[in-house]
Parts: sequence; C-alpha cells; structure tokens
Amino acid sequence: MSMDGGERKARHQTPDGVEIKRVYTPDDSLPGGGHDPGVPGEFPYTRGIHPTMYRGRLWTMRQYAGFGAAEETNRRFRLLLSEGQTGLSIAFDLPTQMGYDSDHPRAEGEVGKAGVAIDSLADMEALLAGIPLERVTTSMTINATASILLAMYVAVAERQGVSPDAVGGTTQNDILKEYIARGTYIFPPQPSLRLITDVFAFCVERLPRWNPISISGYHIREAGATAVQEVAFTLADAMTYVQAAAERGLGVDRIAPRLSFFFAAQMNLLEEVAKFRAARRLWARIMRERFRAKDPRAWMLRFHTQTAGVALTAQQPHNNVVRVAMQALAAVLGGTQSLHTNAMDEALALPTEPSALLALRTQQILAHESGVADTVDPLGGAYYIEHLTGEIERLAGDLIGEIEAAGGVLRALETGFIQRQIAESAYRESQRVERGEQVIVGVNQFQSDESIRPHILRVPEEAVERQKAHLARVRRERDGAAVETALLRLRDAAQGKDNLMPYIVDAVRAYATIGEICATLRAVFGVHRPAVTV
Repeated sequence: MSMDGGERKARHQTPDGVEIKRVYTPDDSLPGGGHDPGVPGEFPYTRGIHPTMYRGRLWTMRQYAGFGAAEETNRRFRLLLSEGQTGLSIAFDLPTQMGYDSDHPRAEGEVGKAGVAIDSLADMEALLAGIPLERVTTSMTINATASILLAMYVAVAERQGVSPDAVGGTTQNDILKEYIARGTYIFPPQPSLRLITDVFAFCVERLPRWNPISISGYHIREAGATAVQEVAFTLADAMTYVQAAAERGLGVDRIAPRLSFFFAAQMNLLEEVAKFRAARRLWARIMRERFRAKDPRAWMLRFHTQTAGVALTAQQPHNNVVRVAMQALAAVLGGTQSLHTNAMDEALALPTEPSALLALRTQQILAHESGVADTVDPLGGAYYIEHLTGEIERLAGDLIGEIEAAGGVLRALETGFIQRQIAESAYRESQRVERGEQVIVGVNQFQSDESIRPHILRVPEEAVERQKAHLARVRRERDGAAVETALLRLRDAAQGKDNLMPYIVDAVRAYATIGEICATLRAVFGVHRPAVTV
C-alpha cells in the first residue's frame, strides 16, 4: 500500500520533547555549526574513545549471572567462559546487597533469588573456584556493601597467588543512584560517600587495574527516566563523586581515569546511539572545562551497557530475543566498551542455561557476522544522528544546570527533585502505553494465545537450607576471637577518619560475615531514612 498520500499516525518527537522531522539535511546535522563529530580517539570523543575501537579489540562480552548458592553460580560462570564469554558479571541476592546474612529474619524468602548469596569469604572462594582471576576481569553489581565484596575478591585473589597488579574488574559502588532509583542503600549519604572514596583511595594505591566505581544510569533508566534524564542524572552523580574524591585529596587526574559508567540500551535504536555519543562528548567537556583535568584519559567516558530489562515482556517472551538484539546493536553502534545482553526469559524468572547462551550468542553474532565492528562509529555523520546527539547533549547539560541550581545532587535528592522528574516521566510513558500511542508488541497490540512457554528456572529451597548450614559451619570453625578483634578495630576506625578498607579486608580474612561487618558499621553510621516520598 502506498503512503504517498500521507503519513501513518505516530509520535514524531522523543519523550524528551525533541521534534523529529520527516527528513534531515546537512543543515540539521550541525545545529549552530558547533557539533562537528570529529574523529575517533580525539577530544571530545563523540565518535569513540579509541582511534581503532572494535577493529583493535572487541567489546568485553559479559553475561550477568548469579543465583542460589556460590557453587551453582560458579558452574554457570564456567559454562559461559567455556562458550566464549570474556568477562564475569556477578549478580548478588538482595540480602547480600542490603548487608544481611542468609539466616537473618529479614533475608527470609530472598536468599539466592535475585542473585548469588554471599555471606563470608568462604562463599566468595566457592564462587570463584577454578576461575583464573589474573586473566578474567570481573564486574560486581554491588553498592552499599561494595567495599566488603571487593575485600572478599582481593582476599580470594591472594589465596590464588594473584598479584594485586593483575586483579582487574569493576565494583559498581554507586550509592547515589540507589537513593535516586533503586533503594538498596544502608547508610546515610555522607558515610556512604566516605566508604566510596575509601574504595577509590584503596584502588589507586593497591589495585591499578580495578575500576573503583561504575556510575550507573542503567537503574535510573529502568525506573522510568528518559534518555536525556539518564545522561544528566548519571553525569551529575559522577561530578559529585569527583568532587568528593577531590575533597579527600585525590586529584582529578589521579581518580578520573579510573571511573567507569553503566548505561541502559533501550528500544529506540537511533536515539540510544545518539545518547551514548552525547554522553561521551558532554563528559569530556565537563572534565576538561569544569574540573580542569589535564590527562586525556580523564576526559574519556568508558562505559558498560546492559540491554533494558524493563523492555522485556512476559507476554510472547520469544519476542525478547529480537528486542535484545536491537538494543545490543544500539550499544555497539554507540561505542560501548562492555556489554551484557539479557536473556529472553528474564521477565519471568532467572535465565536458564539455554537462554543465557542464546543471549551470549547474540553478542557473538553481532561481533563476527554483522559487520558493525568493521569501522568506527558507522552512523557518524548521519544527519539525524548528529542532530539528535547535539539535542541530547544540550538538554542534558541544561538539566545538570538545574540540579546545580537546586543545590547539587545531595540537595536535589533531599528535596525529591530528581525522584519527581523520573516518576513523572515513567507516568507519562505508562499512559502512552495504556492509550496505545506506544505500541508494545504482544502486550497492547498483536496479542495472541501462546502455546509455547519457556522453561522457568527456580532456585530450590534445598539450596537455601544448604546456604544457611554452610554459614553455620563457617561460624563454628573460624577463630571467633580473631573475628571479634577485627570487628572492634573496624568500629574504632569508623568512629575516626582512617580509610576503612584495610580494616574491612582484615575482618573478611578472619571470616567475619557481611551481616556482622554491616552491623558494626550501622552502629556507628546509622541507617538512611528517606525524608521524601514521591
């Protein structure tokens, strides 16, 4: 059917209000003449932070994994590594994220469900058994308890005989986005920032290949933020961390090259490509012009991407294979350094082995069959892409300015400014879906009765009981006096100004549990009670 007589009914603007024209020309690609995309590997890195990008090295392929007890997750890790995965990405269960042991009453019903249960160094040893830590980089999605999990990882590397110089990976360690969007915080903001900068200093001094933080826009986007809000709130958080590090005595050129970022890849392929390019350019300018960083590595925005979990549907779940492939393509076209592809069944449960392997194969097909890795920034110069890159950069910069005018990120959190913005965006989008203005295939259009349903992975209750029994055995067999001494020293240090990481490492080596360490810190720092509800 010809469409020459008119256009189909559709929204012709982005959720951030950028009007989308019918066609773009060279006049649109350089608004105001100020957005020459430049060349890859040169400031402001619009086209990529490396001159060769994937022609020199493919992105790191990570599959986010973790469920049940450490032994189950270790088997999944070893399977994925044997099938071509090039980096580990650990999901921790909710009690581990919130600083409770598996036998704590508040952990009931959550042990091993959303990730792997880690109570003590013994669990981390089992989790990483047989994995060569000198050759595999590891990303740990952990925030409030990041310092403790990093201490455990370092202790396991020591036991494997791996030099600190060879230990590579990333702790997410981004507590600000927990206050904004996710909720797995423990302590109030100031002691939380202290722990984060303690990790910064520890990594600078001891772990030269470890990224001490991954500033996360992913969870902000999953909560309902738009592309512009994801960029603005993430970079505003990053600026807060850089300022906190500077106040700690860590110079910008010393800490900024160690920062990494974490973004979502959502469904609008071209908008997502432009978002990644805009974030890279905006961060380069912030670091060089605002923070006066001299080292070009401090200007480079290095980021991991995960395909959008919130875009997966429980209805017609096989359609999610297509969604994930498109989102992964956006991340690669946008120049990501690392990528996780969600499995098709994750809207229903933890991914099964076949669905996790299919998600990994999606990345491998993109890398080796699609041709998108053959040239750097293949969409660079496209009129619409350059126009949208400039618009996202402009609007995100304006929003960062509003946050600063509101008193900065911490003040904006206290007043609910950021939370309200995200909630309003999420509401607007949900209304568009309900009205049918935004089509979700299989949900509000093209529904069908499905006879094929994927197999669901369930964590057996026996694994939970085994985890609790293992924890009880650790407590019986460890040196109780050594644990008590380490926790007392940690408490005293928390009351002062010392870097807490050496004390946490000592407690971990003595097999103090994550619950015991967090209880010690809670007694000194207190817990965060949000003052604002949205």
